[in-house]
Amino acid sequence: MKNLLKKLLTWYVLRTNRMVRIFKSICRPDGYLWAEYLKRYGGLYSMGEGCNVQANTVFTDPAYTRLGNNVHITGCTIFGHDGSVAMIRQAFGIGIDAVGKVDILDNVFIGHGSIIMPGVTIGPNAIVAAGSVVTRDVPPGSIVGGVPAKLISSVEGLIAKRLEEMKTLPWRDHPHMKGGYVGPADAELDQARIAYWYGNPKSEESTHEGRGQ
Repeated sequence: MKNLLKKLLTWYVLRTNRMVRIFKSICRPDGYLWAEYLKRYGGLYSMGEGCNVQANTVFTDPAYTRLGNNVHITGCTIFGHDGSVAMIRQAFGIGIDAVGKVDILDNVFIGHGSIIMPGVTIGPNAIVAAGSVVTRDVPPGSIVGGVPAKLISSVEGLIAKRLEEMKTLPWRDHPHMKGGYVGPADAELDQARIAYWYGNPKSEESTHEGRGQ
């Protein structure tokens, strides 16, 4: 019954753009579903295909923001204007226009807590590390991070590093790994990972009990 309610509510919101707060609270839409909602009603300049945008992402000026294909955005803030101009206008009587587009091209990942300032282009094929403040263009194929964000590595370099690391992981040949990463929702893989990192909790518990006797 609950799943049916969620499906009906999702259908209704995507069709009417009403009851959005209730939809977010009850359905807890994943990034793909929220991107679908934003594509219809978010006011973005445009959005490509296959995007994943978490619902806690903030677009201050969505009309100034363009997303390409396969853009993945975790909870971050994307600015299209400089809010200090309001203070300057009131303090000095000077009217200044300080706005800019944010152009996020194909195959880009933006990490949690990042701040993207107006007037930048990101990608294609680029990664912004969590907690970064992006104040200038992010070159194609690069990884940036920090405050302000600076070049860390290349995406090609990261892929090569991760492939080498994969060779040491005991779950690398797990059937669920075929076709790419499987996240925390896969309980079987989670157990394999946890056992590798922490060992068997029951065995540890037994050991501690034995030491206490």
